[in-house]
Amino acid sequence: MNVREALLTDIPQMNEVRLAVKENALTGSGEVTQQDYADHLSAGGKGWVCEMDNRVVGFAIGDLNRHNLWALFVLPEYEEQGVGRELLITLLDWYYSQTRETIWLSTAPDTRAAEFYRSFGFAETGKMPNGEIRFELSADDWGA
Repeated sequence: MNVREALLTDIPQMNEVRLAVKENALTGSGEVTQQDYADHLSAGGKGWVCEMDNRVVGFAIGDLNRHNLWALFVLPEYEEQGVGRELLITLLDWYYSQTRETIWLSTAPDTRAAEFYRSFGFAETGKMPNGEIRFELSADDWGA
């Protein structure tokens, strides 16, 4: 398993991962554009990819401007192998080395993703207008 900083040239592979997921799946091909990835990887954001078997199998992107975890996705056939865990630890360590602001994310209710974030100490703080759960994690809760 190799986790490294994401490059703009990784966007097509990250998009393939995003489109392959079973939970929190996109309903239309235009929901997240290549420009969305580029924007989140540049202006105040940073991302990482996890490579296994000579391919990108997961990625995570954090956004310092919006104080959120914009994306964390793993190919279904690589789930439960520690990919998401390594990506999230890398992202949170970076995020809290830059700011003490609480980070937030949203995900669909009653999913393995929601349980995954709870296991890291994220607290449910409400519902988003689209029905997703909003989770937050403070610097103190992360141990930063």
